Amino acid sequence: MATFLLEIVTPTRVITEGNVSYLRCPGVDGLFGVMADHTAAIIALSVGEVKITIGKQEKFMATSGGFADISPEKVLLLLETAEQSFEIDVERAKMAMKRAKDRLDDKGKIDVFRAESALIRAINRLKIAGR
Repeated sequence: MATFLLEIVTPTRVITEGNVSYLRCPGVDGLFGVMADHTAAIIALSVGEVKITIGKQEKFMATSGGFADISPEKVLLLLETAEQSFEIDVERAKMAMKRAKDRLDDKGKIDVFRAESALIRAINRLKIAGR
């Protein structure tokens, strides 16, 4: 099976994966998949789950968005955040979800967009944790 190189870049680290056979990402217009020899593209990413298949092994990551730069032999993910499923602090994500819900329930002056975004990110992290 043909493979490609995957490089994930965040503001705090770089993760390089070789021999990736399949990659699934959350595009702003929906999920999309990438295999070796994919047509070149640059795609905006949203909050969601990144699935990486290397041989028979699957890895999952939570992301809060960014961009995918796809070429036939390499994919570069430029992400705001990327947490592998085993790295996610479940208690911290639960606390973030509770804070966001509390802010949305409070009828005072809050930034609704920011609170909703925090809630979406927390729910995503909890969904992916332990996969």
